[in-house]
Amino acid sequence: MPTPQDSRQDPLGRLDRDLDAFEAGRARKPAPAIVGGEASGGYRLVGQMLSGMLGGLGLGWLFDRVLHTNPWGLVCGLLIGTGWSIFATVRVAARMSAAEQAKRGPPQAVPDDDDAEA
Repeated sequence: MPTPQDSRQDPLGRLDRDLDAFEAGRARKPAPAIVGGEASGGYRLVGQMLSGMLGGLGLGWLFDRVLHTNPWGLVCGLLIGTGWSIFATVRVAARMSAAEQAKRGPPQAVPDDDDAEA
């Protein structure tokens, strides 16, 4: 025969299990790969390209204003900013590609297709 102490703990234990299940259901689910992964990386690269070009253009304009060397500061600033942003974007894209490759593992071997030679 159960004691009154046991009957009180059983509903509390059940309530704890129900509460844990409810909280697990409410936990945030990870975002799909398209929203959280590839698309955000692409937007990051585009933003990096544009910011480098616009930054170089702004610094060239400032250089022109201070030294009165009209179009040359703008032209050189745009070229330097574009070159730097391409360099930085390629470097970040290579890092992103290496991280994705490490996450996926080595590529699987593809079997030879002997029927293609006919």
